[in-house]
Amino acid sequence: MTDLAPAPGRAAAVAAATDLKRWLFDAALPLWSTVGTDRRHGGFFEKIDRAAVPIEEPRRTRVVGRQIYCFATAASIGWTGPAADLVAHGLAYFHRCCLAADGTVVTASRPDGTVVDARFDLYDHAFALFGLAAAHTFAADDRLVATAARMRDRLVEGWAHPQAGFEEARPRRLPLRANPHMHLLEAALAWIEALDGRDPAWGTFADAIAALCLDRFVDPATGAVREFFDGDWQPIAGEAGRLVEPGHQFEWSWLLRRWGRLRGDARALAAADRLLALAETHGTDPARGVAVDELWTDLSVKSAGARLWPQTERIKAWLAAAESAADPEIRDRAFARVAAAARGLAPYLAAPVAGAWNERMLPDGGFRDEPSPASSLYHLTCAIAETTRAL
Repeated sequence: MTDLAPAPGRAAAVAAATDLKRWLFDAALPLWSTVGTDRRHGGFFEKIDRAAVPIEEPRRTRVVGRQIYCFATAASIGWTGPAADLVAHGLAYFHRCCLAADGTVVTASRPDGTVVDARFDLYDHAFALFGLAAAHTFAADDRLVATAARMRDRLVEGWAHPQAGFEEARPRRLPLRANPHMHLLEAALAWIEALDGRDPAWGTFADAIAALCLDRFVDPATGAVREFFDGDWQPIAGEAGRLVEPGHQFEWSWLLRRWGRLRGDARALAAADRLLALAETHGTDPARGVAVDELWTDLSVKSAGARLWPQTERIKAWLAAAESAADPEIRDRAFARVAAAARGLAPYLAAPVAGAWNERMLPDGGFRDEPSPASSLYHLTCAIAETTRAL
């Protein structure tokens, strides 16, 4: 294919991206900025049911961080809704109900300030840091920079693993998990970008997590990232140690490619290529056109269900591959995969409530009849923001 020839893969990806962005702006953000936002008591609702009614549940800090990210990021790609008000609303709840005096965050709270779950959780810390980075990118605020740095330093002081990465609790709780480290890397990269590298500690933080993934999380036999580990970062015994999630292969591929390009690290870029090929080859169902939930380490299917979020991570991973491709034909094939992943996502967005979604596809292609969780808006917004940036 010459430079003057049509690029059908890219054209299909652009069309899909246009449709997704229209859905986000015209349906999803209007719903979650109104029905999904608790204007009376503060914060955001965890779920919206099939009748467009919000469900009252304890509010997880991870969702607060994710919703702050969504509204801040939507504004950056052209949404003209009340992003500034929504980001301020989320930050007010975060500081009032989620952030503890010692620089850690609680896991779940209620709008009256009651702490429902005070346990330390790496996952919640990751998304608190991520949301703060998005808020600072949206509207620079040195107080957010200082809060995030204090949270990062407290995490390192209190929960650093003696070899690498972080513990799940003090005293130790097993298994150790790859997943929250993945989101800590995502948060660190967000802060590197937000500060344009002005705080080298975020680079050190990101480098350590990327090294942990490459050295311990990646199975040298298959190139797949495993999920659960013992106290020495060896795959934990039993079925949990044999679990491989296609969605996380896509997500790690996207992150390692970003980090690898930032650092010029050939090992990370090669790992990103392997993860992407593995997830696409073994972790997608061609009949339904979707990424499935779980594999075993022999890459056979463990669970043929298909949640929404792996579909968005598939989009992001192929976008990153397209951007990295030097050969025009390889690049266009990657864009064609972006379009295919977007087609797989489309049925999830055909929910009874405009702007909500079907969360879990069954093996037969149907969907569970269940509320839409707010937590998935982050996955959708991130994928749509990436398509906007790349295309």
